Amino acid sequence: MKIPVELKHKPVIVSDNYGNIDGRYAYDTDAQGISLGLAQWNDRGKVDISAKVWRHTGEKWSRQSEELPIHRILDLAILVCRTKQYFANEGYRFEKLYDADNPIIDRIALQGDAMTMAVCVENPKIDEDIKLFQQALGNDDEIISERLRRLSGILKEIGF
Repeated sequence: MKIPVELKHKPVIVSDNYGNIDGRYAYDTDAQGISLGLAQWNDRGKVDISAKVWRHTGEKWSRQSEELPIHRILDLAILVCRTKQYFANEGYRFEKLYDADNPIIDRIALQGDAMTMAVCVENPKIDEDIKLFQQALGNDDEIISERLRRLSGILKEIGF
């Protein structure tokens, strides 16, 4: 199914068959395509690149399709990688999988400041939810690790 090109997000690079590889939802997902293109919020004279996940209900393209600036996607990738690292190397040391007295996991330097990563202790069910999160992370380890290995290889190929 071809993603629409007449909407505000202007696709430039597309994957029209994303529904076939959407992790555990492959072949049974409403996320039918992903694209990199010109952001829908662009103003005259200012152009931003964004990524978009295109959702299709089976009848029409959904307004729940998401568009994100590239830097946010990379920030999310950093968050995913550091989270995976935390649960593999640190979280198991704590009875609750986190230090309730100091829930900060890391501060990752970006743009002259730092992105603070912490366990969300404001969540009233955090003790239950963090265990479910860890379990889901483990259940999806093969899917996540495959993508991280591909990302690592590509990053090395382009000099990072």
